[in-house]
Amino acid sequence: MIVLAILVILVAALYKYGTRNHNYWKVRGVKHEQPLPIFGTDARRYLLQRSIAQMSAETYWKYPNERFVGYYRGSIPELVIRDPDLVKQIITTDFSYFYSRGLSPAHKVIEPLLRNLFFADGDLWRLLRQRMTPAFTSGKLKAMFPLIVERAERLQTRALAAAAAGRPLDARDLMARYTTDFIGACGFGLDADSLNDEDSEFRKLGKKIFDITLKRTIVVFFKTIFPDVFKNMKFLGQDLEDDIVALVKQIQKQRNFKPSGRNDFIDFLMEWQQRGKIVVESLEQTNPDGSPKPVELEMDDVLVAAQAFIFFAAGFETSSSATSFTLHQLAYHPEVQKKAQDDIDRVLKKHNNRLSYEAIKEMTYLDWVLQEGMRIFPSSGMLLRQCVRPYTIPGTDITIDKGVKINIPLVALHNDPQYFDNPKEFRPERFSPEEVGKRHKFVYLPFGDGPRSCIGGRLGQMQSLAGLAAVLAKFTLSPAENTLRELVSDPKSSIVQNIIGGIPLMFHPRAGVGAADIDSCRSL
Repeated sequence: MIVLAILVILVAALYKYGTRNHNYWKVRGVKHEQPLPIFGTDARRYLLQRSIAQMSAETYWKYPNERFVGYYRGSIPELVIRDPDLVKQIITTDFSYFYSRGLSPAHKVIEPLLRNLFFADGDLWRLLRQRMTPAFTSGKLKAMFPLIVERAERLQTRALAAAAAGRPLDARDLMARYTTDFIGACGFGLDADSLNDEDSEFRKLGKKIFDITLKRTIVVFFKTIFPDVFKNMKFLGQDLEDDIVALVKQIQKQRNFKPSGRNDFIDFLMEWQQRGKIVVESLEQTNPDGSPKPVELEMDDVLVAAQAFIFFAAGFETSSSATSFTLHQLAYHPEVQKKAQDDIDRVLKKHNNRLSYEAIKEMTYLDWVLQEGMRIFPSSGMLLRQCVRPYTIPGTDITIDKGVKINIPLVALHNDPQYFDNPKEFRPERFSPEEVGKRHKFVYLPFGDGPRSCIGGRLGQMQSLAGLAAVLAKFTLSPAENTLRELVSDPKSSIVQNIIGGIPLMFHPRAGVGAADIDSCRSL
């Protein structure tokens, strides 16, 4: 009887704990689904049946007449935003209320590699952002471009080998290898060469970062539901952390812990270390007179590894997702593909048939093509924010509290017929200046907007356009026998959307690609 009584008490306590906030939206009169104990309205995500992006999109479509909809991530209240005016308020106008992404735990016990620019909040984010912004200027991007060209040429060679053998090539894997090689070169000064080396260690490391294992799923569940109890569990795992830290230390040691003159990202981070402390005005702390307190940060080896980690992870995965999906669309839209090729041919002819920074900037129609691909299938399916102090939603008397999470479902906004007529149609002309000027700015946000917009957005766009140009200059794409017309988003995806089963495509050499080149690749 005593054991049974204890069990009943434990179940009752767990129920009370797991439902403690489940009246939050009801008392505020906000539409929402009925939450389940412990899981909230997020059960299918924990069961790996839907990704976070898919769940937020479903919520968006269920309530077409609402500006925002309530949601529960476990017992944490979340608000799914449907109104683009409110999106603008949250990520730009009222940024001081929403500078947090809400990915870092409230108790501030953050695993080392997640102390990076993407995951950091508050003062740590501001300190990192200020110091890292100079790494992504136009001059820096232009200086990186020769590294892109070299990897783009290797991309062409790998595709040519598949074309010569008459076999399909997984565009998702191909573009991931291309972006991995570029990030390896410009980020770490490494020649990863995963385009030629099937067993590239650098490629394996990239896959490991985004492999959503059962263990990771369990860690996410317990850290979300019981954050204080499981605050020391690591989502990335000790093995991955050790691999990244060891890689960065090895590169630093090879350079005698001094900038090498390569002007890559590791050099930039070591220069940062040598400069000493960074000081900025605090977002979170004030002096007695209300002015911001100065806060400072000194770069140590772990912070260097954390920034290198996010540069690698974000740099290769988002761009490869965007480019491979775009290639899939082009394979099914030969008329659009022909226009893109004509655009590329026209520009390359002016530039001695060589890819260059200036040439890519002139490929206007190709840029529209990429943007249309990112519209239909944005690499990041949602933007996340967290309220840092009480906020009254404009136009209402509803006030949300500190800690409430915000989800802006990009997949849904980008595909809403209110803003994009016939949204399933792949039509790059939507991004002509005339068409862009007609619609709300905040219904298309592949790189976010405001102070927390993607710092590497221009770099990602540049390497993506170069990769697309390299492929389309030499090849015409068509679906393979086993290509799916409608790609299936992986429900295990986390921040970056992935595709189940890859994207097999046929690469046909265009007229002008020499027979000798094809013959030389038949044995590869």
